[in-house]
Amino acid sequence: MLETERLTIRRIGLEDAPFMLAILNDPGFLANIGDRGVRTVAEAEEYIRVRVLASYETHGFGMFRVALKEGDEPVGTVGFVRREGLDGPDLGFAFLADHTGKGYGREASKALIAWARRELHIGPLLAITAPHNAASAALLLRLGFREEGRVTLPQHGGESRLFVEG
Repeated sequence: MLETERLTIRRIGLEDAPFMLAILNDPGFLANIGDRGVRTVAEAEEYIRVRVLASYETHGFGMFRVALKEGDEPVGTVGFVRREGLDGPDLGFAFLADHTGKGYGREASKALIAWARRELHIGPLLAITAPHNAASAALLLRLGFREEGRVTLPQHGGESRLFVEG
């Protein structure tokens, strides 16, 4: 779907279940985003059906697979989520521990935001992070978001830092 200098970005499919199992159980995901209770490839397939594919169908967007151009190794996810309690799409990203700190989040997020403007005509984006997630907050600031305060969303579990683009 999209290519950057080092990455490819595409929709997630059922064939990505092993990768999704890995990312959903990555220590950083569990600590900063939460435990989705996905412990098997079959549960990852169901998660993709119910959460990812349904979002593409309903909203025209969702989370996307990010892989290294060279070798097509999946390294993370980036995308947009519609959350109850937020007025617009929420930019989200998660990368496997071995692939953090290399600029992939910024590179993938910038490409996806540009695509969303061009193809989906999405206006200003929102983003949330766990209160203690300094790395994601720093990335959002580098992407041009500003922190607006705190928010407690239904079905999200606890308080989050709220960021607004622009």
